[in-house]
Amino acid sequence: MRSSNFSSITEQVAAHLGSELRLGRWRGTMPGRNQLVKELGVSTRTIELAFQLLEKEGLLVPQGAGRRRNIVMPEGGFEAAALRVAILDYDSPEQTEHWMVAMRQRLLDQGHNPFFAGKSLIELGMDLRRVAHLVKRTPADAWVVCAASHEVLEWFAQQETPAFALFGARGGLPIAGTKPDKAPPLAEATRRLIELGHRRISFLCRSGIRLPQPARGVRLVLDELEAAGIETGPFNLPDWEESREGFDRVLNSLFGGLTPPTALILDEPFLFNAGFHHLAKRGLRVPQDVSLVCTDPDPGFEWCHPPVAHIRWDYRPTVRRMVSWVNNVAKGKDYRRHSFTKAEFVDGGTVGPVGGI
Repeated sequence: MRSSNFSSITEQVAAHLGSELRLGRWRGTMPGRNQLVKELGVSTRTIELAFQLLEKEGLLVPQGAGRRRNIVMPEGGFEAAALRVAILDYDSPEQTEHWMVAMRQRLLDQGHNPFFAGKSLIELGMDLRRVAHLVKRTPADAWVVCAASHEVLEWFAQQETPAFALFGARGGLPIAGTKPDKAPPLAEATRRLIELGHRRISFLCRSGIRLPQPARGVRLVLDELEAAGIETGPFNLPDWEESREGFDRVLNSLFGGLTPPTALILDEPFLFNAGFHHLAKRGLRVPQDVSLVCTDPDPGFEWCHPPVAHIRWDYRPTVRRMVSWVNNVAKGKDYRRHSFTKAEFVDGGTVGPVGGI
């Protein structure tokens, strides 16, 4: 009779456990047999026999009856696993910026499988219940969460699947993350506007950094206004529905009154471009009638004349730190450090003295 090439169930379980060991899923000691029985759906005898095969391979060392076996690090160290990395972006993929494309490509180059989640935070309304439902039905080994609210990041910090906060209101939560430190240049930009005579300054920013409490950078803008004797309120930090129609409504409200803004700080380049277009339709000139500052860089700004006043930061360190975190997770490391990258205010031709509206 010809011998069979099929592996026994014990050999299959041993091969699976050996693969997980080499990927560093467990460190120090193996889980108990009952835990693995429940996970793999096999008998305790099968687990015990698989352990014995792994002992012969030199991956496990017995410690006596009733004690868990010690794990021996494989020669050359633990292998890095290829991870399924779900990206929960703030906007829909159509709004994805160049740095996000670079981040996804770097993950692919490292052998991982990055993909965008089925919906964005905007589409989910930053609603915690809907976010939890999306995560539950999305198979992923790690999550990269972009520009989320404090509540959403707090929820991710409590989950077993590791998550990385790319931007967003992390606020001391035990979750890994990075973002440019835009607070000092935001304060500098505000001071520059005040020096030029502006007292009616509105900051149109994402809900994630203004609600429920303003993030540090937003707070510094308000602090600079108050330090100059300007009473702050909803005019300086308007609430608005984050849609094209909502953005148009808030601008109509601001510029439809008797005391419209003389300066706008606009969060992200696409809002800057939309705001510029809105002002042009009203016949308002930049910066003669209204000064504009963008909170982020954009390659297209280099083509503008006069140059756009904005906050400049290099996306490459941000991408590197996120990819490094994914690689650490793949090696089984619990890495929750948060870091900042440098940012600076770039004065430009879209900022000028107060004109007459």
